[in-house]
Amino acid sequence: MTAGVVVVIGVGGMGEVIARRQGTGRKVLLADFSDMARESVASNLSGDGHDVWTQFVDVGSPSSVAALAQAAAMAGPVTEVIHTAGLSPVQASRDDILRVDLCGVASVLEEFGKIIAANGAGVVISSMSGHMVPELPPDQQKHLATAPVDRLLELPAVQEVTHPGLAYALAKQANRFRVKAESVNWGKRGARLNSISPGIISTPMGRQELDSDHGKHMREWIELSGTHRIGTPGDIAHAVAFLLGPESSFITGTDLLVDGGVVAALASGAS
Repeated sequence: MTAGVVVVIGVGGMGEVIARRQGTGRKVLLADFSDMARESVASNLSGDGHDVWTQFVDVGSPSSVAALAQAAAMAGPVTEVIHTAGLSPVQASRDDILRVDLCGVASVLEEFGKIIAANGAGVVISSMSGHMVPELPPDQQKHLATAPVDRLLELPAVQEVTHPGLAYALAKQANRFRVKAESVNWGKRGARLNSISPGIISTPMGRQELDSDHGKHMREWIELSGTHRIGTPGDIAHAVAFLLGPESSFITGTDLLVDGGVVAALASGAS
């Protein structure tokens, strides 16, 4: 029997933990922009007995994403796709954030939607930031959800955004719309698709944000939240496992907010 292929795109703090949890007994394809990160995580997982190989991917390049999907499909039935790659406002410019976090997600969902196996599932790691800005009007939501990848940056809602932080929030809100729309296409192949919106997680990116000028506010949010703690990569891996597993077979096209209660606290006016 051919082992299913698990594709993990982005092997940073969350990606390695997710790959380790989901990879037992399966082939694991680790994809990342960084050669060093890919090989380091692959070495760790291989040393623990996982069947791992790697491939370079620039998720902001549709052709690179298409090549990754083709390579995954050639290795066997692709049963799980977990997209964790992204850039934060403390790491990148407005243009790079939109290229990777907005267009990159759309490319991944489109290309892997063509080859995902029946009974397969995908999860996009988004962000609670998409829940912390006003919801866009329905017509703009539809455009962000369905516009061709090469037209996304031309949309008025995208053109109007100039600050990296707002670009990040827009991209993460758009991820939810895109997942909802693409889940219908994935469903035609008998597969499911959902997203997770993590809160403040103790990854290299999360710690970098905590050390930024915005960090003071983030620490205040943690104190206001119902859990009063920062999240761990394991918290996200647990949620991913649920959404990929049989227990969630009736769940598709939705977003799971895994933020320790930050958004709820802010929405309720907690102080």
